[in-house]
Amino acid sequence: MASNLLHDSKVAPALDIPPGASAKVQIIDSTSRIQAPVDLFMSPQIKGHEHLKVPAFSFLVEQISSGRKILFDLGLRKDWDKHPPAVMKLISTPGWAFDIKKGVVQILQENGVDVAGGAIEAIIWSHWHFDHTGDVSTFPSTTALITGPGVKEAFLPAFPENEESPLLQTDLEGREHKELDFNDQHTVTVGGFKGLDYFGDGSFYLLDAPGHAVGHVCGLARVTSTKEGDAEDTFIFMGADTAHHGGEFRPTEYLPLPKNISPSPYQAKFPAVCPGHIFEAIHPRKKGVEPYYHIHDSIPHNKEKADHACECMQDFDAADNVFVIIAHDDTLLDPSVGIEWFPQGTMKNWKANDSAKKARWAFLKDFTQAVET
Repeated sequence: MASNLLHDSKVAPALDIPPGASAKVQIIDSTSRIQAPVDLFMSPQIKGHEHLKVPAFSFLVEQISSGRKILFDLGLRKDWDKHPPAVMKLISTPGWAFDIKKGVVQILQENGVDVAGGAIEAIIWSHWHFDHTGDVSTFPSTTALITGPGVKEAFLPAFPENEESPLLQTDLEGREHKELDFNDQHTVTVGGFKGLDYFGDGSFYLLDAPGHAVGHVCGLARVTSTKEGDAEDTFIFMGADTAHHGGEFRPTEYLPLPKNISPSPYQAKFPAVCPGHIFEAIHPRKKGVEPYYHIHDSIPHNKEKADHACECMQDFDAADNVFVIIAHDDTLLDPSVGIEWFPQGTMKNWKANDSAKKARWAFLKDFTQAVET
């Protein structure tokens, strides 16, 4: 059978994920919508793609055996203009815009999750940036806050006691704040990342992915398990801000640009199948085996570590049993991708729905103006 690749692909490294139970994972459209300048986050600039116009996802993860529930990220707080001056100084500059219909607490409570009654054990911030922290003060004090390493030292005390802090004291006061330790005896290695088995049954790992920000972490949830009689183990990789756009981590030597792309990301001209070579022609380095973008030098806390985390995420992205979802992937909002959003469904059937493959090259829609010129 003829290959559908413009280039030969390499075999991706083995991830060596230990066996374990499955978790119930639901992806929440937090209703956050963000516009931000592309060149703040990635380079080089590609004509016609000057702004990111994106959502911010939250994940509800439940240990099936116990019913314990956690949230991974919260999107934005509804009153986004109430952030500390350190945050407002950035997001009040030209090119930024926000629209938030509801907070995550409201979404959960409207759909039967007893947040006020303590249904959520913990909130895990992938990192401390304002578009992930939400409004923790709307959760009861019984809900713990979990952050990655270094957050306490870098940003506490919070605002207003510390006028330079990007964090609000109202999110922290009266609740337990736990900081993850990826150097303790329980750490495991998962696909190049240091990981912690949150529930202790292999259903949900927190992965140390520093670089983008102090304490940045990713999540890895197993949504089907051979130990439970499923045909294979399948996973959701919660990439947070390891990348902000599909073009930052695709294509790769493991997933080269296809000869024919279906579904077509350029439906105005190619309604069904789009030739891949037209997108290779506008690639900044004319290479269908390298990402279009690089992480901008000025945005990450540590550029070297940010690049390494993105490379590790590419290994997961190349695995056919892992669905990589970055926090701001607007392509998932297209109903044709087949995401079963909270509260209607879970992420268990993502592979049967072919959602990862349907979404994989959809980011190329942002480059159609460059193709036309």
